[in-house]
Amino acid sequence: MRSLLPLTSRTAIAALTAAMLSASALTLAPSAAFAVPPGGYADLVEEVSPAVVFIEVTGKARMASADMPENIPPQLREFFGNRTPERGAPAQGLGSGFIISADGQIVTNHHVVAGAETVTVKLADGRSFDAEVVGSDPLTDIALLKIEADAAFPTVSFGISANLRVGDEVVAVGNPFGLGGTVTSGIVSALSRDIRSGPFDDFIQTDAAINRGNSGGPLFNNAGEVIGVNTAIISPGGGSVGIGFAVPADLVQTIVADLADDGELARGWLGVNIRPMTDEVASVLGYDAPKGAVIEAVAEDSPADKAGLRKGDIILSFGGTEVNELRDLTRAVATTTPEETTEVTVLRKGKEVTLDVTVGTLKPKEA
Repeated sequence: MRSLLPLTSRTAIAALTAAMLSASALTLAPSAAFAVPPGGYADLVEEVSPAVVFIEVTGKARMASADMPENIPPQLREFFGNRTPERGAPAQGLGSGFIISADGQIVTNHHVVAGAETVTVKLADGRSFDAEVVGSDPLTDIALLKIEADAAFPTVSFGISANLRVGDEVVAVGNPFGLGGTVTSGIVSALSRDIRSGPFDDFIQTDAAINRGNSGGPLFNNAGEVIGVNTAIISPGGGSVGIGFAVPADLVQTIVADLADDGELARGWLGVNIRPMTDEVASVLGYDAPKGAVIEAVAEDSPADKAGLRKGDIILSFGGTEVNELRDLTRAVATTTPEETTEVTVLRKGKEVTLDVTVGTLKPKEA
């Protein structure tokens, strides 16, 4: 058997042997107890793996990580970067994805394909295809690709991420470090995580091991349904430490359906600047904790202005969605179809007021 590492001395061989024995000892140690499906995950993996793809990207001499928001914590950037090119050389990157339609629609991360000049998709059966980037959304880090073939492609389907509970078992399949099909398992560690990467943060946190190259790959439940898209990890050293994040499937489906239409996203726009309620104001109002979104300014001739919203109003709900945090309002407005009229409830001078607002279309400068 050919060694993967060029060991040139007995000392090195002895050190490697000791490390292997140590790793073996670790694998025999008791692990966290949770119910693995009868017979393990082999049947699930065999069923879904044909639809999980590996993505190779070449582009201009800049990395996809350059397209990330500047407020991403440094430890999170470890997951987003691909291989840094030498000066003048084309950028190269690796990622994962999964096929959602028999005609070749593929979901992956925006940061995997951002700035790409060529995108190559490789299937588990060895076939390789040039892919077209149908559309991409940096705010949710979701992209849609398309490949073509004479025969139908294997597919996986989405599950309902809203049904997830902390402790549910999950399986990640992807292309870490370019190794090809790799499977890891774990549980849902937390839900609705805000890692301050953008206005739509609502991540599933998992302890399933995911690493560089897992970007864009699927996170499955025990039924073999995609309940998230692996997107980020906290990684002080560059490898998995058991804290990974996935975009929930419910949000992914909405983004993908919109991108599939014409490659563009149509997001709602309200036209207000907002800030959180302070503890002091919450106490005065008799709330146990701050909630709602306080309007600091209303853009002239905006949907908010036309609806009669004012500076100082506290938005409590929008379109039936209760606003407890600022991101609740951001998501509710953005996911409302432009030109749709909906109700917004505000607290104004101690009284609740309900107004009708016709949502506008978010333009790049507002985004």
